[in-house]
Amino acid sequence: MSGGPADDDPARPPDAARGGPGVTRAEFDSLFASVRAWGRWSEADRGAWNRVTGEHVRRAAALVRSGTTVQLGLPWNTRAGPDNTRPALHYMSDLGDVEAPEPATHKDFIAADYHGKAVSHLDALSHVAYRGRLFDGRPARESVDAGGARFGSVEALGPLVGKGVLLDLPAVLGTHWLEPGRAVRARDVLAAERALGVTVDEGCAVLLRTGRFRRRRELGPWDAGAACAGLHVDAVPLLAERAIALLGGDGDSDVRPSPVEGVHSPVHALAVAAMGVPLLDNLDLEALAGACAEARRYEFMIVVSPLRVPGGTGSPVNPVAVL
Repeated sequence: MSGGPADDDPARPPDAARGGPGVTRAEFDSLFASVRAWGRWSEADRGAWNRVTGEHVRRAAALVRSGTTVQLGLPWNTRAGPDNTRPALHYMSDLGDVEAPEPATHKDFIAADYHGKAVSHLDALSHVAYRGRLFDGRPARESVDAGGARFGSVEALGPLVGKGVLLDLPAVLGTHWLEPGRAVRARDVLAAERALGVTVDEGCAVLLRTGRFRRRRELGPWDAGAACAGLHVDAVPLLAERAIALLGGDGDSDVRPSPVEGVHSPVHALAVAAMGVPLLDNLDLEALAGACAEARRYEFMIVVSPLRVPGGTGSPVNPVAVL
């Protein structure tokens, strides 16, 4: 496959290993309990964003050297495809002929069913429940209804400014991308830290690049909900130990197919429902990877400012990295 990793490359495991080693439901439940951070913060619906203090922001600002800014959001995707079954909407609502003339104005309308594989977005703590419970043990049926979320809404989060770390796995492995189904294990995270000279530490945002959008641009779209590179659940305890505030990537953080029986998005369950860590899904990390390689450093200041949607389970977002 031109441009992709070779069959014997570690970026492309044999079919039997796709999704990584299997995990039973009992093992997963034990893992969930081990990383659970319920009862830790008084502002519980901000979850791990409570970790980011003014000192964290000041240290993040000190990472800015060249002033290079990189936007991480995808273009608004209105084209249907295997990875975009519910395309975003964009149409013109005024072509300068609705209001009285001078000056003429042009207006448009946008909308999106953004929780999917095609829109860059933030998952708030109301987005994911496991065994009927949101983060902090809140009963999902009592906290979220047709009117929206009364706990863990995106409005409760507010903006985040802090240290970001890019774990560029293709750069570490010497390949253009990781093939769909490639599981990123805890040992891969540690190897990436060593190779890239970064440290995942308290309050930081961890961004995982698998090269998904380079692969998509070169080979075309595929059903990323069925097969996508991402984190195996055995990497999550390491991230919990490091006390991260935010997790994101060019996929949705989960390796697919899921290695956990009966749980389609186990990293979502562990990060959001157990740890209180919001997720950034479907980021375009290609320009950031290039900027980090040129600067020879993989840490930066990141700014995430979701829309203020009362009761919202998340928000489309265009985060910015500043090097």
